Amino acid sequence: MNKLTHEELKDKILGGWCGKAYGCMMGEPMEFKSQGEIYEGSLDIDPKAPTTWLHREDDMYVNMALLEIMREKGLSATADDFAKVFKESDFLLWHANGQARQNLLEGVPSHLSGHPFYSPHADDIDFQIECDFIGLVCPGLPATAQHIANKVGHIMNYGDGYYAGVFLASLYAASFVETDRRRIIEMAKQTIPEECDYAAMLRDLLAWHAEDPEDWRATWQKIEDNWNKDLCPWARTDKGCFNIQGHFNGLYIMMGLLYGGGDYIESISICTRCGQDTDSNVGNCGGVMGAIIGFEGLPDEVKAELAPYMDRDYIHTTLSNNSASVLCYELALKNIEKNGGTVDGEVEIKTQPFRFSGKREVSFIDLEIVDSFKAMDESIRWHGSWNRDEEGTVETWGKEVILSSSPGDYAEVDFRGTCVYMQGNLRSDCGMIDIYIDGELKHSRDLYVEPKWDNHLQCTALWLTGLEDGEHTLKVVISDSKNSESSGHTVGLGRVVSYRGQIAALPE
Repeated sequence: MNKLTHEELKDKILGGWCGKAYGCMMGEPMEFKSQGEIYEGSLDIDPKAPTTWLHREDDMYVNMALLEIMREKGLSATADDFAKVFKESDFLLWHANGQARQNLLEGVPSHLSGHPFYSPHADDIDFQIECDFIGLVCPGLPATAQHIANKVGHIMNYGDGYYAGVFLASLYAASFVETDRRRIIEMAKQTIPEECDYAAMLRDLLAWHAEDPEDWRATWQKIEDNWNKDLCPWARTDKGCFNIQGHFNGLYIMMGLLYGGGDYIESISICTRCGQDTDSNVGNCGGVMGAIIGFEGLPDEVKAELAPYMDRDYIHTTLSNNSASVLCYELALKNIEKNGGTVDGEVEIKTQPFRFSGKREVSFIDLEIVDSFKAMDESIRWHGSWNRDEEGTVETWGKEVILSSSPGDYAEVDFRGTCVYMQGNLRSDCGMIDIYIDGELKHSRDLYVEPKWDNHLQCTALWLTGLEDGEHTLKVVISDSKNSESSGHTVGLGRVVSYRGQIAALPE
């Protein structure tokens, strides 16, 4: 049994939420500003971050929206219960989350909406950035955390993308019963398959840290040289260093924990300088550190910065740092009792073994990017009245979307490989597309969404897998048909990425 006072349990949970919130604020201004390089700029908190920006931080409000489901349904909430957050909430979503919403609205069941058959984003970061609530209601209970993670994480991710969230939730679970940061990482690592890529990454990181526990920059370079190999269709930038994998970015969270020396500010500062998805990574790093040291252990400047906003609900939700902490405390007590512990007097946790259960998942098998074309690349042939957005080039990480509202207009591109992705822009005035490979109609797709979700620029027009390896021609035609709710036939199309290799098979 591991023992905590009730005040210690409350303090660690509040420390987790506040540590995450402040970390998100530090990391937000340089999100994806440093890709494949160390960020050397200022780490000062933007003055507008606590007053305006934090309230709208998706890493926080998606967590809170999922936690609201547990307030309503309790610890027995189902995958379908959690999926309602994506199907019904007003907020926008991106990458694996956005793809999950698209899949759910098209009728894909919640336990498969993150599967690589339906999502090229299966290994992306999304579950990792919104699983904090799971760990915070499972103190010392990693098996229970895995049980909840299985219901939530497969909504948007699979394979190593899913394991990134399981691992992070387990870090939180361990932080209630252990204070040594390296030991916490080693404990959590046991909750994912030993043979998965993320476990291999973590073994490398722990070995490199043991060899050189002072020079984080040298370890950062080893991570970059050995593991920056993303397959997300947005990974191909001019530099070629963009990475939004959960497990790769997770290494930067661990860099902060390992090299920060137990100091909260130093930990999140190192994590920020590692680059890539900084608001998410630094939020996760700060959250775990906050759970380890508790709210009272956070620096005075952190508590003072957050103090005026502790009861402010995050946008689209009815939870704040304070109310979320109270709710997590109540759920944690129920969880502890349900799993053999006691909460009368001191809190006694019957700590569960930190181990993986289940069958290993692999999203992409020997998959590699073959061709990658931006919308304005001459390789994509636009037939008809296609134009750039009416306001000019639509910038989404520097990528353009091309529009047409004329049925019969089509885009055509030659590509090589076994899988192909094309970016789409979902809007309330969108029509339908007919998708052909080598002259054969594969299927049609409706690009309409409700007005509240207009301009999902990172969504998917098509994701086709299982093609014969070789050269193919993709043709995407604006259909005469449209959703009865749509106000037009507009179609927005963008980048095309092709792959060679296999994806995980759907379960039978």
